[in-house]
Amino acid sequence: MAKAHLDAIDRKILRFLISNARMPFLEIARACGISGAAIHQRIRKLEEAKVILGSHMVVDPKMLGFDVCAHIRITMKDPQLLQKTVELLKEIPEIVECHFITGNGNILVKMYCVDNEHLMHTIFNGILRIQGVASTETSLSLQELFQRQIDINFVEESD
Repeated sequence: MAKAHLDAIDRKILRFLISNARMPFLEIARACGISGAAIHQRIRKLEEAKVILGSHMVVDPKMLGFDVCAHIRITMKDPQLLQKTVELLKEIPEIVECHFITGNGNILVKMYCVDNEHLMHTIFNGILRIQGVASTETSLSLQELFQRQIDINFVEESD
């Protein structure tokens, strides 16, 4: 996949949106010294180029009663079952992230559960019942220390 070509204004726009996705476009336009229409156009182009994949609110799972965060390494029986396995993992609402990985195992998922009983039920009656899954290894997160987006300052100017 080709990398997007970002100029200084694109990077500045992204810095504003990463720090506050709800920042009004007109405020971004003023800070960048260009028109509101130009901001809309640039953001649309960044979305079309898949630089911006969307925006969302960040909800604290603990505030909703999800006290257990687990990272589960899944080993596949047959790599040809990967796509079907991923489709079935998407149906498990507790799973919030899924990664194809190197090293031990093939897939790493992050999930939130209400308690350990809920976690055990989701593993045994959800994940391990998927035909392509051979085994799992679970690590519990004791505390999330930080979460962030990529630092746009590390993106080199391409124009």
